[in-house]
Amino acid sequence: MYSQHQTEASVTLEPAVAANAAVIWLHGLGADGFDFVPIVPELGLPRTLPVRFIFPHASARPVTINNGYVMRAWYDIRGISRSAAEDEQGIRESQSRIAALIDAQERTGVPAERIVIAGFSQGGAIALQTALRYPQALAGVLALSTYLPLQQTLVQEAAAANRRIPILMCHGVRDPVVPAQLGEFSRQSLNDLGYAVDWRTYPMEHSVCPAEIADLGRWLQQVLPTNAIPNQG
Repeated sequence: MYSQHQTEASVTLEPAVAANAAVIWLHGLGADGFDFVPIVPELGLPRTLPVRFIFPHASARPVTINNGYVMRAWYDIRGISRSAAEDEQGIRESQSRIAALIDAQERTGVPAERIVIAGFSQGGAIALQTALRYPQALAGVLALSTYLPLQQTLVQEAAAANRRIPILMCHGVRDPVVPAQLGEFSRQSLNDLGYAVDWRTYPMEHSVCPAEIADLGRWLQQVLPTNAIPNQG
């Protein structure tokens, strides 16, 4: 159903027919773009919904929480808590990179309203950071086992076009890496700012599970409906 292409920057799964939607999916700390490629066939998307999946690789950088070890990371992590200092520069650099990927998809003919930004762990943090500030309405955000970064700046920087963006946040109740409480706090912070968040938990740790993958597939079909495909003619 998909053909796989790769560059130094990303892995792309191209559907058998011309894509009319796209999902930009960001991996977690220390992984790479290949991490979530195997999940795509498990989503159960119909052939009537040809989606291009783009899995970018994060750059390698020292990560403070891992004793400065150099690994693929969207930004440095100094701690996992509400009070931990954040790597604002790194977060914003990755935000700019993902915004550029959205722009690139639009140039291929996939409009912003047919683009979903997804991410796991710190990839999910960048998905939220980017989508909520992107100036054109997007199809939705998948934020998996993650949290909301730079919360204090969102009030001023939130894009009006994405105030009603569909947000699905999924978390493992036994997550020892990004505690579910941190995800719940982020969900509540988004609610307080007027965002509608679909929050779902699963009996898992810092990972994904079959029930979650099935939910992701159903959610993608909701936010990328085939009856809303723009006229390409």
